[in-house]
Amino acid sequence: MPRAFIGLGANLGDPRAQIHAALLALGGIPATRLSAQSSLYRSAPIGYVSQPDFLNAVAQIETDLAPGALLHALLEIEQSIGRDRSFANGPRTIDLDLLLYGDIVIGEPGLHVPHPRMHTRAFVLLPLVEIAPDIDIPGQGVIEPLLAACRGQAIQKLEN
Repeated sequence: MPRAFIGLGANLGDPRAQIHAALLALGGIPATRLSAQSSLYRSAPIGYVSQPDFLNAVAQIETDLAPGALLHALLEIEQSIGRDRSFANGPRTIDLDLLLYGDIVIGEPGLHVPHPRMHTRAFVLLPLVEIAPDIDIPGQGVIEPLLAACRGQAIQKLEN
């Protein structure tokens, strides 16, 4: 089964509970198994900064779903948890991003793998390196130098 990584984030409602619900839902996707999850991290918003801090995590799954079908399942989970896409980079009850799918690169309308901004975001890289320290991001390389370039971003690992 191909290995994929999913970024999770929330900053409205009860972010901890919503991320937990999303992790449970990831494990319930047909032909998919949740195989690892990072700790929770608190991070400052990027882009639209007039909003609460986010809680973030990264999950590793193994799935027989094709990337497009997996993305569709992620969007359904977001909808079931109450995601409202009122504007880009705005506050949200849950955000699920398909970060990596094996070592493939996809550039289609609505589906980009690796996620196009993941290599510039500490809230993705720090939880990712926690569960996959030797990961290589296609087109970007190994994670440690990418993470070093994000050192100025506000992020804090939370106690469980």
